[in-house]
Amino acid sequence: MTLHIRRWGTGDRVAVLVHGMLSSSECWWEVGPALAARGYRVVAVDLPGHGLSPAAPDAGLDGFVDSLLDAVPAAPALAVGHSMGAFVLATALDRLAPGRVVYVDTPFGPSRGGVDARSLTGVYTKAKAGRTLDALDRKETGWQQRDRAVEARAAEQFDVATTVGLFGSVAGRDFAPPTHVPSLMIRPEPSRFVTPDAVESLEARGIRVRSVDGAGHLTWYGRHAAFIRNFVWHSCFIQFKYANTYSRFALCMESKGNFYNRTFRKFCFQK
Repeated sequence: MTLHIRRWGTGDRVAVLVHGMLSSSECWWEVGPALAARGYRVVAVDLPGHGLSPAAPDAGLDGFVDSLLDAVPAAPALAVGHSMGAFVLATALDRLAPGRVVYVDTPFGPSRGGVDARSLTGVYTKAKAGRTLDALDRKETGWQQRDRAVEARAAEQFDVATTVGLFGSVAGRDFAPPTHVPSLMIRPEPSRFVTPDAVESLEARGIRVRSVDGAGHLTWYGRHAAFIRNFVWHSCFIQFKYANTYSRFALCMESKGNFYNRTFRKFCFQK
């Protein structure tokens, strides 16, 4: 299966972006260029049954993972996965081998067993039908107009049967994010998917967690600047952690300006 991909930038470092359910690669229309401006060559995929990629009702999780790995460069410097896309990314992590990974508002843990395909089809069909531009204009007033247009278009393109097949293939599976790759979870505050208990569990596993106040499940919509700051913070933190020198960390922070310097110093050395 050949997935549709979207690209930004020509940098030496590669960033792979994986959207969530009912969305598409177009959701990164602001994040992609922002990462490209920081030296990344950004590759965003449309997962099976999403965006401009073909429907694949029989793909299951293995098909999603294989098609992702076929579509993007191996060993990217950065991989980002949102919600359902983060499950696919986490499953692909050993073979993809990114330098670091960022998950966005992802409810890791046991998936529900005994998935009823007919019931799930009804739920997703209703969600697709309700995600119109008019509905999003009324509900998501904090988003930019382009955000709402992108998500309404993605809902029109969404193939229900493909996602029903995906969730049927993972029923009862316990998803736990790998810990051998430097990892960050970005969540909205509050989040119904990454609860305070989940934050505690993630941090106990060595996964850093950052929150964006007032954001929603698509955490970067309407909160782009705060969302991108967390990427910069994580990059500097990883340099410090693995170099184990304050000077490296301070140099990275200094290059980002005084705001970052104050913020990162307070978080890393006073928390």
